[in-house]
Amino acid sequence: MASPKKKPVVACPQCGKEVVWGEESPYRPFCSERCKMIDLGQWANENYRVPDDEPPLDQGGNPSGQA
Repeated sequence: MASPKKKPVVACPQCGKEVVWGEESPYRPFCSERCKMIDLGQWANENYRVPDDEPPLDQGGNPSGQA
């Protein structure tokens, strides 16, 4: 008889606590709503940023330093 599959366990990105990746963990990959909201606040405060290789635009919508 085959053994039941074990669900993966991940670390909460905010506090590091182990979280089972399954239906019993509604906030996955976070361990709790608190850690989820802390992470959302970090994004809202622009503490996290997605890297961008394009130069910033000036007021006219042109790349900075170009006419």
